[in-house]
Amino acid sequence: MNQGYFITGTDTGVGKTWATLSLIHYFKNQGKRVAGMKPVASGCLTERGKVVNEDALQIQQHASVNADYDLINPYAFAMPVSPHIAGAKNPVIMDKVLACYNQLKASSEIIIVEGAGGWYTPINSRQDIADLAKVLRLPVILVVAIRLGCINQAKLTFCAIQQAGIEATGWIAMCSDPQVLCLEETIETIKNAIETPLLGVLPYTKTADFNFFAQQLRL
Repeated sequence: MNQGYFITGTDTGVGKTWATLSLIHYFKNQGKRVAGMKPVASGCLTERGKVVNEDALQIQQHASVNADYDLINPYAFAMPVSPHIAGAKNPVIMDKVLACYNQLKASSEIIIVEGAGGWYTPINSRQDIADLAKVLRLPVILVVAIRLGCINQAKLTFCAIQQAGIEATGWIAMCSDPQVLCLEETIETIKNAIETPLLGVLPYTKTADFNFFAQQLRL
């Protein structure tokens, strides 16, 4: 049976990609065939005349299922702005995303899909990341960067996920700020405030060790 998760975050730059790669390694270590996907990305670079996303390239590299880049990241936009602005001339079409997802799903046991920005980030003139999660029909894992303001952001985002009628599998605490005060108390506050399990705490490091991070996770 195929299984998958949609990775969203409380904001841009909270550590969704590190969480995604950690989850990929978590399931690879169980011997699963794992695919990854980042359907929409902006702020991309150009390599050999092709616009590509660094996060999507990492997903391609770490997954155990070999897949063409265009399946992993069908929409890559150069401008570092909201996808609905960056992709104004090539708007995201959900049917195309779903077709790529289904191809990846067919060759994998587990598929980890990383969103862009936060839960309500627009991806075209009418739809946002929440709509993307609905179309893919995947349970959500919320990534929370533990920093000043994160309690409010975590509670708001979790409420929005609930309002969308989507299952929240759990949340991951990303310790992205080495100088944050009251780290354990903050994590405990969020743990008690949102009704979904804490799946793991990823400690602060300057460089990522995804096998180590995977060992911190419990799904």
